[in-house]
Amino acid sequence: MKKILLLSLVLFSCLATAQVPTENSLLWEIKAPGQSKPSYLFGTIHLICPADFSLSDSLKSAVTKTEQVALEIDMDDPAMMATMMKTMNMKEGNTLSKLISESEYAKLARFYKDSVGVGIAMFEKAKPFVLMGPLFNSVLACQPQSYEMSLVELAGKQKSEVIGLETLEEQMAIFDTIPYKDQVKMLLTLIDSLPQARKEFKELISLYKTENIHELYQMTLKSEFGMESNQDIMLFDRNKKWISRIQKLIADKPTLFAVGAAHLGGEKGVISLLRKEGYSVRPISK
Repeated sequence: MKKILLLSLVLFSCLATAQVPTENSLLWEIKAPGQSKPSYLFGTIHLICPADFSLSDSLKSAVTKTEQVALEIDMDDPAMMATMMKTMNMKEGNTLSKLISESEYAKLARFYKDSVGVGIAMFEKAKPFVLMGPLFNSVLACQPQSYEMSLVELAGKQKSEVIGLETLEEQMAIFDTIPYKDQVKMLLTLIDSLPQARKEFKELISLYKTENIHELYQMTLKSEFGMESNQDIMLFDRNKKWISRIQKLIADKPTLFAVGAAHLGGEKGVISLLRKEGYSVRPISK
């Protein structure tokens, strides 16, 4: 009995490992059992300098073979900015100045004025994570380009619908579950360690350009400027939630899914979870 149990555990472990993607690729073909038309999965990086940006022919081809593009959120929604304004503020009367010391607040205010070019007062009630957006321009040292917006443009040219795997309300609610003080701490850490942050981001871009989703996933988990102890909230819980939504969309029509590349790798990543559900998920070369 012990031998049978041990063999079962080993077999289960081998099967779980077999689902984890090992190939270097950002673009993957998804085929549902018994379905002839494939869907596709693409790993994006939300902000990247134009010099490092590239839309491969295989990605463009995948868009033409699908009837809709599903991003993390619907970035083609005309009501997106209005929704952002409604959901960006902290709950329970929290303000930025209440979360940190006077000296820390002064440091933030000075940095945003001198290096970002915006006053901190306009973010006084905002969830601290919202301040990350303008701060990343200082990390990148360029005017960033967006894969998501480029895919929206490609979809528009062929009159494909753009949809979201989650609503903006769902995404913004995530930052009510991560303590606001932790979010401010992340901001301060980034400001205090800009050279290190730039070095780390450069390494991340290098991994992205070589399409090494495994190392990119590992680096994202270890980053001092990202997940810290929030992997479940930011990655794993969302991956799991997306699978049933992906299944419904695939059953309806061929779809190109584009999500952050860190969501692709690992045993709890989207590729592995889809394979566990019986889908064929294979890499597509450039």
